[in-house]
Amino acid sequence: MKKSVSILGSTGSIGKQTLEVISSMPHKFKVVGLAAKDNLSLLAAQVAKFSPSIVSVENEASAEALQKKLGKTRTTVYFGLEGLIKLSTLKDISTLVVAIPGSTAIIPTLEAIRSKKDIALASKEVLVAAGDIVMKEVSKRKVMLTPIDSEHVAVTQCLKGEGVPKIKRIILTASGGPFLNTPVERFSKVTINEALSHPRWKMGNKISIDSATLINKGFEVIEAHHLFGLDYDKIDILIHPQSIIHSIIEFIDGTMLAQFAAPDMRIAIQYALLEGERLQNKWETLNLAEQNALTFEKPDRQKFPCIDYAYRAGRTGGTMPSVLNAANNEATRLFLEEKIPFTEIPRLIKGAMDRHKIIPEPTIEDILEVDMTTKKEISPTIA
Repeated sequence: MKKSVSILGSTGSIGKQTLEVISSMPHKFKVVGLAAKDNLSLLAAQVAKFSPSIVSVENEASAEALQKKLGKTRTTVYFGLEGLIKLSTLKDISTLVVAIPGSTAIIPTLEAIRSKKDIALASKEVLVAAGDIVMKEVSKRKVMLTPIDSEHVAVTQCLKGEGVPKIKRIILTASGGPFLNTPVERFSKVTINEALSHPRWKMGNKISIDSATLINKGFEVIEAHHLFGLDYDKIDILIHPQSIIHSIIEFIDGTMLAQFAAPDMRIAIQYALLEGERLQNKWETLNLAEQNALTFEKPDRQKFPCIDYAYRAGRTGGTMPSVLNAANNEATRLFLEEKIPFTEIPRLIKGAMDRHKIIPEPTIEDILEVDMTTKKEISPTIA
Protein backbone atom coordinates (compact mmCIF):
# COMPACT_ATOMS: atom_id res chain seq x y z
CA MET A 1 0.00 0.00 0.00
CA LYS A 2 1.33 3.43 -0.95
CA LYS A 3 2.16 5.93 1.76
CA SER A 4 0.17 9.16 1.28
CA VAL A 5 2.31 12.26 1.80
CA SER A 6 1.71 16.00 2.11
CA ILE A 7 4.62 18.44 1.87
CA LEU A 8 4.85 21.85 3.49
CA GLY A 9 7.44 23.74 1.47
CA SER A 10 7.35 21.77 -1.78
CA THR A 11 9.17 24.43 -3.84
CA GLY A 12 12.08 24.80 -1.41
CA SER A 13 15.32 22.82 -1.45
CA ILE A 14 14.12 20.00 0.84
CA GLY A 15 10.67 19.95 -0.74
CA LYS A 16 12.06 19.56 -4.25
CA GLN A 17 14.44 16.80 -3.15
CA THR A 18 11.59 15.06 -1.33
CA LEU A 19 9.63 15.00 -4.57
CA GLU A 20 12.68 13.57 -6.33
CA VAL A 21 12.73 10.72 -3.82
CA ILE A 22 8.99 10.17 -4.23
CA SER A 23 9.32 10.22 -8.04
CA SER A 24 12.01 7.55 -7.87
CA MET A 25 9.71 5.24 -5.89
CA PRO A 26 6.20 5.65 -7.33
CA HIS A 27 5.20 2.24 -5.95
CA LYS A 28 5.86 3.49 -2.41
CA PHE A 29 4.40 6.99 -2.25
CA LYS A 30 1.45 9.11 -3.33
CA VAL A 31 1.43 12.92 -3.06
CA VAL A 32 -1.83 14.20 -1.58
CA GLY A 33 -1.02 17.81 -0.69
CA LEU A 34 1.56 20.48 -1.56
CA ALA A 35 2.16 23.86 0.08
CA ALA A 36 4.46 26.64 -1.07
CA LYS A 37 4.91 30.36 -0.55
CA ASP A 38 4.87 32.19 -3.87
CA ASN A 39 6.87 30.19 -6.45
CA LEU A 40 3.69 29.64 -8.44
CA SER A 41 5.26 28.47 -11.68
CA LEU A 42 7.13 25.64 -9.98
CA LEU A 43 4.14 24.77 -7.80
CA ALA A 44 1.90 24.60 -10.87
CA ALA A 45 4.39 22.23 -12.52
CA GLN A 46 4.41 20.06 -9.38
CA VAL A 47 0.61 19.96 -9.36
CA ALA A 48 0.60 18.90 -13.01
CA LYS A 49 3.05 16.08 -12.29
CA PHE A 50 1.74 14.74 -8.96
CA SER A 51 -1.99 15.66 -9.05
CA PRO A 52 -2.44 16.38 -5.34
CA SER A 53 -5.96 16.79 -4.02
CA ILE A 54 -5.14 20.18 -2.43
CA VAL A 55 -2.46 22.85 -2.54
CA SER A 56 -1.88 25.88 -0.36
CA VAL A 57 -0.06 29.17 -0.95
CA GLU A 58 0.80 32.21 1.17
CA ASN A 59 -2.12 34.54 0.49
CA GLU A 60 -5.35 35.04 -1.43
CA ALA A 61 -3.70 36.87 -4.34
CA SER A 62 -1.30 33.98 -4.88
CA ALA A 63 -4.18 31.53 -4.64
CA GLU A 64 -6.08 33.36 -7.38
CA ALA A 65 -2.98 33.55 -9.58
CA LEU A 66 -2.27 29.85 -9.09
CA GLN A 67 -5.86 28.93 -9.90
CA LYS A 68 -5.51 30.76 -13.22
CA LYS A 69 -2.30 28.87 -13.98
CA LEU A 70 -3.90 25.53 -13.16
CA GLY A 71 -7.13 26.13 -15.10
CA LYS A 72 -9.63 23.30 -14.79
CA THR A 73 -8.27 20.87 -12.23
CA ARG A 74 -9.41 18.55 -9.47
CA THR A 75 -6.86 20.15 -7.17
CA THR A 76 -8.41 22.56 -4.63
CA VAL A 77 -6.40 25.71 -3.87
CA TYR A 78 -6.23 27.16 -0.33
CA PHE A 79 -4.10 29.88 1.23
CA GLY A 80 -2.69 31.13 4.53
CA LEU A 81 -2.56 29.31 7.85
CA GLU A 82 -5.99 27.79 7.22
CA GLY A 83 -4.65 26.22 4.05
CA LEU A 84 -1.58 24.81 5.80
CA ILE A 85 -3.72 23.28 8.55
CA LYS A 86 -6.16 21.85 6.01
CA LEU A 87 -3.33 20.26 4.09
CA SER A 88 -1.65 18.96 7.26
CA THR A 89 -4.75 17.27 8.68
CA LEU A 90 -6.25 15.68 5.58
CA LYS A 91 -7.85 12.34 6.34
CA ASP A 92 -6.06 10.79 3.35
CA ILE A 93 -2.47 11.51 4.46
CA SER A 94 -0.34 9.32 6.68
CA THR A 95 2.85 11.42 6.71
CA LEU A 96 3.42 15.17 6.70
CA VAL A 97 6.80 16.44 5.48
CA VAL A 98 7.52 19.75 7.22
CA ALA A 99 10.04 21.82 5.27
CA ILE A 100 9.08 25.49 5.59
CA PRO A 101 11.31 27.96 7.43
CA GLY A 102 10.27 30.11 10.36
CA SER A 103 7.61 29.75 13.04
CA THR A 104 4.91 29.29 10.39
CA ALA A 105 5.50 25.53 10.56
CA ILE A 106 4.68 25.15 14.27
CA ILE A 107 0.86 25.27 14.25
CA PRO A 108 0.35 23.03 11.18
CA THR A 109 2.79 20.49 12.63
CA LEU A 110 0.97 20.41 15.97
CA GLU A 111 -2.40 20.08 14.25
CA ALA A 112 -1.07 17.21 12.15
CA ILE A 113 0.22 15.43 15.26
CA ARG A 114 -3.14 15.90 16.98
CA SER A 115 -4.75 14.38 13.88
CA LYS A 116 -2.40 11.38 14.38
CA LYS A 117 -0.27 12.00 11.30
CA ASP A 118 3.36 10.90 11.30
CA ILE A 119 5.85 13.75 10.82
CA ALA A 120 9.01 13.85 8.71
CA LEU A 121 10.62 17.00 10.07
CA ALA A 122 13.08 19.25 8.26
CA SER A 123 12.02 22.62 9.76
CA LYS A 124 14.31 23.18 12.71
CA GLU A 125 12.13 25.93 14.17
CA VAL A 126 9.44 23.46 15.24
CA LEU A 127 11.60 21.76 17.88
CA VAL A 128 13.84 24.74 18.58
CA ALA A 129 10.98 27.07 19.51
CA ALA A 130 8.38 24.58 20.76
CA GLY A 131 10.19 21.29 21.37
CA ASP A 132 8.70 20.51 24.79
CA ILE A 133 5.12 21.03 23.60
CA VAL A 134 5.63 19.17 20.31
CA MET A 135 7.29 16.13 21.88
CA LYS A 136 4.57 15.88 24.54
CA GLU A 137 1.96 15.79 21.78
CA VAL A 138 3.98 13.17 19.86
CA SER A 139 4.04 10.97 22.96
CA LYS A 140 0.38 11.57 23.77
CA ARG A 141 -0.88 10.82 20.23
CA LYS A 142 1.55 7.93 19.73
CA VAL A 143 2.74 9.13 16.31
CA MET A 144 6.20 9.00 14.75
CA LEU A 145 8.31 12.12 14.42
CA THR A 146 11.23 11.30 12.13
CA PRO A 147 14.02 13.83 11.56
CA ILE A 148 15.17 14.64 8.04
CA ASP A 149 18.41 16.42 9.00
CA SER A 150 21.33 14.22 7.92
CA GLU A 151 22.90 14.55 11.37
CA HIS A 152 19.84 13.32 13.26
CA VAL A 153 19.19 10.61 10.69
CA ALA A 154 22.77 9.48 11.34
CA VAL A 155 22.21 9.37 15.11
CA THR A 156 18.98 7.43 14.60
CA GLN A 157 20.80 4.79 12.57
CA CYS A 158 23.73 4.50 14.98
CA LEU A 159 21.30 4.05 17.88
CA LYS A 160 19.54 1.04 16.38
CA GLY A 161 19.73 -1.81 18.85
CA GLU A 162 21.13 0.49 21.52
CA GLY A 163 19.54 2.65 24.21
CA VAL A 164 19.99 6.22 25.39
CA PRO A 165 21.38 5.13 28.80
CA LYS A 166 24.34 3.57 26.97
CA ILE A 167 25.32 6.87 25.35
CA LYS A 168 28.25 8.84 26.73
CA ARG A 169 27.73 11.59 24.14
CA ILE A 170 26.68 12.25 20.59
CA ILE A 171 28.80 14.31 18.23
CA LEU A 172 27.06 16.34 15.54
CA THR A 173 29.43 17.09 12.69
CA ALA A 174 29.54 20.40 10.83
CA SER A 175 31.27 21.33 7.59
CA GLY A 176 32.24 24.66 9.09
CA GLY A 177 30.43 26.56 6.37
CA PRO A 178 31.94 29.03 3.89
CA PHE A 179 33.89 30.99 6.52
CA LEU A 180 35.70 28.20 8.34
CA ASN A 181 39.08 29.53 7.23
CA THR A 182 38.11 33.19 6.85
CA PRO A 183 39.72 35.55 9.41
CA VAL A 184 37.12 36.95 11.78
CA GLU A 185 38.45 40.44 11.02
CA ARG A 186 36.96 40.12 7.54
CA PHE A 187 33.46 39.10 8.70
CA SER A 188 32.14 42.67 8.62
CA LYS A 189 32.88 42.82 4.89
CA VAL A 190 31.58 39.44 3.69
CA THR A 191 28.98 39.58 0.95
CA ILE A 192 25.65 37.81 0.67
CA ASN A 193 26.95 35.68 -2.19
CA GLU A 194 29.93 34.62 -0.12
CA ALA A 195 27.68 33.67 2.79
CA LEU A 196 25.39 31.67 0.50
CA SER A 197 28.27 29.74 -1.07
CA HIS A 198 28.20 26.63 1.08
CA PRO A 199 31.16 24.35 0.28
CA ARG A 200 29.25 21.06 0.53
CA TRP A 201 25.46 21.37 0.51
CA LYS A 202 22.93 22.95 -1.84
CA MET A 203 20.36 24.63 0.40
CA GLY A 204 17.90 27.51 0.58
CA ASN A 205 19.07 31.03 1.41
CA LYS A 206 17.98 31.08 5.05
CA ILE A 207 19.58 27.80 6.07
CA SER A 208 22.71 28.68 4.07
CA ILE A 209 23.18 31.81 6.20
CA ASP A 210 22.47 29.74 9.33
CA SER A 211 25.29 27.43 8.24
CA ALA A 212 27.60 30.40 7.67
CA THR A 213 27.07 31.62 11.26
CA LEU A 214 27.02 28.00 12.55
CA ILE A 215 23.78 28.71 14.43
CA ASN A 216 22.37 25.92 12.29
CA LYS A 217 24.50 23.48 14.28
CA GLY A 218 23.31 25.06 17.51
CA PHE A 219 19.73 24.50 16.40
CA GLU A 220 20.59 20.86 15.74
CA VAL A 221 21.88 20.54 19.31
CA ILE A 222 18.50 21.72 20.63
CA GLU A 223 16.71 19.35 18.25
CA ALA A 224 18.89 16.43 19.38
CA HIS A 225 18.04 17.19 23.00
CA HIS A 226 14.33 16.80 22.21
CA LEU A 227 14.61 13.93 19.74
CA PHE A 228 16.87 11.69 21.80
CA GLY A 229 16.18 12.84 25.35
CA LEU A 230 19.79 13.80 26.04
CA ASP A 231 21.14 16.42 28.39
CA TYR A 232 23.00 19.24 26.65
CA ASP A 233 26.26 18.16 28.31
CA LYS A 234 26.05 14.96 26.24
CA ILE A 235 25.73 16.72 22.87
CA ASP A 236 28.92 17.97 21.21
CA ILE A 237 29.86 19.56 17.89
CA LEU A 238 32.92 18.79 15.74
CA ILE A 239 33.95 20.51 12.53
CA HIS A 240 34.34 17.93 9.76
CA PRO A 241 34.87 19.83 6.49
CA GLN A 242 34.47 16.79 4.22
CA SER A 243 30.84 16.21 5.35
CA ILE A 244 31.27 12.45 4.96
CA ILE A 245 30.59 11.44 8.56
CA HIS A 246 27.23 12.90 9.52
CA SER A 247 27.23 12.12 13.24
CA ILE A 248 29.05 9.98 15.78
CA ILE A 249 27.88 8.29 18.96
CA GLU A 250 30.31 7.53 21.77
CA PHE A 251 29.02 4.84 24.11
CA ILE A 252 29.88 4.40 27.77
CA ASP A 253 32.30 1.54 27.00
CA GLY A 254 34.41 3.78 24.73
CA THR A 255 33.02 2.37 21.47
CA MET A 256 32.20 4.95 18.81
CA LEU A 257 29.78 4.43 15.91
CA ALA A 258 29.63 6.80 12.96
CA GLN A 259 27.40 7.03 9.91
CA PHE A 260 29.10 7.65 6.56
CA ALA A 261 27.31 8.82 3.42
CA ALA A 262 27.80 11.15 0.50
CA PRO A 263 26.69 14.75 1.24
CA ASP A 264 23.32 14.29 -0.48
CA MET A 265 20.13 15.17 1.41
CA ARG A 266 18.09 12.74 -0.67
CA ILE A 267 19.74 9.85 1.21
CA ALA A 268 18.49 11.22 4.55
CA ILE A 269 15.06 12.08 3.10
CA GLN A 270 14.64 8.58 1.69
CA TYR A 271 15.57 7.00 5.02
CA ALA A 272 13.09 9.23 6.86
CA LEU A 273 10.22 8.62 4.43
CA LEU A 274 10.79 4.86 4.41
CA GLU A 275 11.04 4.86 8.24
CA GLY A 276 14.34 2.99 8.16
CA GLU A 277 13.59 0.57 5.33
CA ARG A 278 16.55 0.35 2.96
CA LEU A 279 15.90 0.35 -0.78
CA GLN A 280 18.16 0.73 -3.80
CA ASN A 281 18.35 4.24 -5.20
CA LYS A 282 20.17 6.17 -7.90
CA TRP A 283 21.79 8.73 -5.62
CA GLU A 284 25.51 9.33 -5.42
CA THR A 285 27.43 6.71 -3.46
CA LEU A 286 30.49 7.29 -1.33
CA ASN A 287 33.90 6.09 -2.52
CA LEU A 288 36.24 6.19 0.47
CA ALA A 289 39.26 5.46 -1.73
CA GLU A 290 38.74 8.89 -3.30
CA GLN A 291 38.88 10.65 0.08
CA ASN A 292 42.38 11.91 0.78
CA ALA A 293 41.62 12.53 4.45
CA LEU A 294 38.82 12.87 6.98
CA THR A 295 39.63 15.68 9.40
CA PHE A 296 38.07 16.99 12.59
CA GLU A 297 38.52 20.05 14.75
CA LYS A 298 36.70 21.84 17.54
CA PRO A 299 34.57 24.81 16.46
CA ASP A 300 35.97 28.25 17.20
CA ARG A 301 33.27 29.54 19.56
CA GLN A 302 34.70 33.06 19.68
CA LYS A 303 34.58 33.27 15.90
CA PHE A 304 31.13 31.64 15.78
CA PRO A 305 29.40 32.75 19.04
CA CYS A 306 25.95 31.63 17.86
CA ILE A 307 26.85 28.09 18.93
CA ASP A 308 27.08 29.19 22.56
CA TYR A 309 23.88 31.24 22.25
CA ALA A 310 22.05 28.07 21.18
CA TYR A 311 23.42 26.05 24.11
CA ARG A 312 22.46 28.90 26.44
CA ALA A 313 18.93 29.05 25.04
CA GLY A 314 18.48 25.29 25.24
CA ARG A 315 19.73 25.03 28.82
CA THR A 316 17.64 28.03 29.90
CA GLY A 317 14.49 26.63 28.32
CA GLY A 318 11.08 28.25 28.55
CA THR A 319 10.68 30.95 25.91
CA MET A 320 14.41 31.54 25.45
CA PRO A 321 14.78 29.13 22.49
CA SER A 322 11.90 30.95 20.79
CA VAL A 323 13.78 34.24 21.23
CA LEU A 324 16.93 32.66 19.77
CA ASN A 325 14.97 31.40 16.79
CA ALA A 326 13.00 34.60 16.16
CA ALA A 327 16.02 36.88 16.56
CA ASN A 328 18.01 34.78 14.14
CA ASN A 329 15.19 34.73 11.60
CA GLU A 330 14.85 38.50 11.69
CA ALA A 331 18.59 39.21 11.69
CA THR A 332 19.10 36.81 8.78
CA ARG A 333 16.30 38.50 6.83
CA LEU A 334 17.89 41.89 7.40
CA PHE A 335 21.28 40.61 6.24
CA LEU A 336 19.79 39.07 3.09
CA GLU A 337 18.11 42.42 2.38
CA GLU A 338 21.52 44.13 2.75
CA LYS A 339 20.34 46.20 5.72
CA ILE A 340 22.96 44.92 8.18
CA PRO A 341 26.47 43.43 7.89
CA PHE A 342 27.10 39.75 8.64
CA THR A 343 28.60 40.58 12.03
CA GLU A 344 25.30 42.08 13.21
CA ILE A 345 23.53 38.71 13.13
CA PRO A 346 25.11 37.33 16.35
CA ARG A 347 25.02 40.77 18.00
CA LEU A 348 21.28 41.12 17.46
CA ILE A 349 20.64 37.57 18.68
CA LYS A 350 22.60 38.13 21.90
CA GLY A 351 20.89 41.46 22.51
CA ALA A 352 17.43 39.92 22.17
CA MET A 353 18.34 37.08 24.53
CA ASP A 354 19.84 39.45 27.10
CA ARG A 355 16.68 41.60 27.14
CA HIS A 356 14.17 38.77 27.32
CA LYS A 357 12.13 38.03 30.44
CA ILE A 358 11.67 34.27 30.38
CA ILE A 359 8.33 32.50 30.64
CA PRO A 360 9.41 29.17 32.21
CA GLU A 361 6.48 26.99 31.06
CA PRO A 362 5.02 28.70 28.00
CA THR A 363 1.91 27.81 26.06
CA ILE A 364 2.06 27.69 22.28
CA GLU A 365 0.38 31.11 22.31
CA ASP A 366 3.20 32.44 24.50
CA ILE A 367 5.80 31.06 22.12
CA LEU A 368 4.19 32.63 19.07
CA GLU A 369 3.75 35.96 20.89
CA VAL A 370 7.43 35.96 21.87
CA ASP A 371 8.35 35.12 18.28
CA MET A 372 6.38 38.11 16.99
CA THR A 373 7.54 40.63 19.61
CA THR A 374 11.20 39.61 19.30
CA LYS A 375 11.13 40.25 15.55
CA LYS A 376 9.45 43.63 16.07
CA GLU A 377 12.03 44.63 18.70
CA ILE A 378 14.99 43.83 16.47
CA SER A 379 14.10 45.91 13.42
CA PRO A 380 14.10 49.30 15.24
CA THR A 381 17.56 48.57 16.61
CA ILE A 382 19.02 48.90 13.12
CA ALA A 383 17.17 52.11 12.14
